[in-house]
Amino acid sequence: MAQTERLHYYEEPRIARWLFASRPAAVIWLVARLYLGYEWLKAGWDKVFGPGSDAWMKSGVAVKGFSQFAATQLTKGDHPAVAYGWYKSFLNWIADGQYHWIAKVVAVGEVAIGIMLILGIFTGIAALLGATMNFSYIFAGSAGVNPLFILISIGLILAWRVAGYYGVDRYLLPLLGTPEEPGLVFKRSDAKRMRTQTV
Repeated sequence: MAQTERLHYYEEPRIARWLFASRPAAVIWLVARLYLGYEWLKAGWDKVFGPGSDAWMKSGVAVKGFSQFAATQLTKGDHPAVAYGWYKSFLNWIADGQYHWIAKVVAVGEVAIGIMLILGIFTGIAALLGATMNFSYIFAGSAGVNPLFILISIGLILAWRVAGYYGVDRYLLPLLGTPEEPGLVFKRSDAKRMRTQTV
């Protein structure tokens, strides 16, 4: 019978524990969160409520035009901005008829991510969703501010336990908990279920 090899557990460095899991570091993540949230909210607000909102919320032509341009013009040359064939196919799929609803998802998604980050609601999840959108823009050949936003988002994801401490997460996380450690809401429902089973 083969023995399974046990991996050695390495403690996190002290600086990592302080930066990603201590209450004093929450101030750093508050600043990062507010900056990133404001940038997302501003970008999405213009798409949903700004003068050109029809191109996003009604016709979706903003996404159609961008995806067509990226799939045709940014895939040329020895070092194309859109470097992956599968992403070019994805852009063509969008331009061929999916742009109506994707434009709305992008616009409303940016507003939602901004609000979640500013208020500190599910900060780690909001940062992950934002980073996913940033990666999508980079794959489509648009760098701009996306690399910086991704770096900030990675920090917020790693610091999810304290990144929303000065926000709604301070109260939300203890109530809901995690899959490994259920919060007060789920502990109460488990206790209630056990009482009804024993009666």
